[in-house]
Amino acid sequence: MLDKTFLQMNTVFISILIEALPFVLIGVLIAGVIQMFVTEEMVARIMPKNKVLAVLFAVFLGAIFPACECGIVPITRRLIAKGVPVFAAIPFMLTGPIINPVVLFSTFVAFGNQWDVMIYRGGLAMVVAILVGFILAVQFKNAKVLKNEIRDLSKNPAANETAAAIEAQPVSFFNKLKGTFVHAVEEFFSVGKYLVIGALIAAGMQTYVKTSTLLAIGQGEVSSSLVMMGLAFVLSLCSEADAFIASSFQSTFTIGSIVAFLVYGPMLDIKNVLMMLGAFQKKLVLSLIGYITVLVLIGSLFL
Repeated sequence: MLDKTFLQMNTVFISILIEALPFVLIGVLIAGVIQMFVTEEMVARIMPKNKVLAVLFAVFLGAIFPACECGIVPITRRLIAKGVPVFAAIPFMLTGPIINPVVLFSTFVAFGNQWDVMIYRGGLAMVVAILVGFILAVQFKNAKVLKNEIRDLSKNPAANETAAAIEAQPVSFFNKLKGTFVHAVEEFFSVGKYLVIGALIAAGMQTYVKTSTLLAIGQGEVSSSLVMMGLAFVLSLCSEADAFIASSFQSTFTIGSIVAFLVYGPMLDIKNVLMMLGAFQKKLVLSLIGYITVLVLIGSLFL
């Protein structure tokens, strides 16, 4: 007879996958569209030449992309492959799952139609993303950040040959549309395995690590923010739903630590860190973990 705890972990694992898969599918489809319909020349025309303006443009671009933290990773990788500088692509990746209208509205509703938490969440996310962008502009000026060449995303040689054959055909709308789906399938199998592994680890952590243990050590101002950030990382919730979980901690934690939970989780959680490790060089991912952790923690102490 299966252990009840294992069955509970299985239920959590499936629920995380069901919650995340639709957004991953949307993300890989958008990535496929970018690959087939967006040229490097288009990117060059749209992206400001000035680094400061490029970072600001990318941050606010996240407001019109209703993608979760899983679905936006393949989009970001494709944008970098198309020539978007890493210091602009990463801020877009960080703000997209937080400041889009769907997430902000869900935050507004979850906290009893009050504006303060929604404003703090969006504001801190933008500040963190902008600062990270400026740091990356210095640290990764000309460095290679993609883990694999975009053509090597699929381990299936037949799939790569199919994609290459489609690109070699006359550039008609039908061929581009067909290529979009081929690239989307490649991208899905590339990032999907990291989603499954991340969901499995997150389910195990949720099942076997007691929330009460975390709550017990989160009494101080700094420790409460750290605990809520750790909880956001472990729970690996989709940004469209995390505000309803965060609102249940209002009587236990400070507003700053709750905002830290709402900002840190969509930027860094178990499943999207694994997906980033599959997409980007380890140095970039480790740098992001360090910068985001420090900036979110400091920002939460001012709220």
